[in-house]
Amino acid sequence: MEAMKKMPVALIAALLVQTVGGLVWAGGAAARIATLEQRVGEQRLVAERLARLEAQGEAVRAAVERIERQLEGSDGEALVLLPLWEKVARRAG
Repeated sequence: MEAMKKMPVALIAALLVQTVGGLVWAGGAAARIATLEQRVGEQRLVAERLARLEAQGEAVRAAVERIERQLEGSDGEALVLLPLWEKVARRAG
């Protein structure tokens, strides 16, 4: 009979310990999830920046190709570029 009275106390103590352990585990899991969500948000920003850089790179490539075509001229010979100061002098003069 004495053992029967002690069993519920031990059972209640075990349930309390397990409950506390479960709450601690849930808190840790919530912290890990918050960290992962933050990283995903940062990766979205990086992905957007990368997409913009790729678009800018394509635009630069197209501009360089257009400039190369203009430099080659209609007969295929490369045109001689004037120094910058000569171009400025022509515009000012």
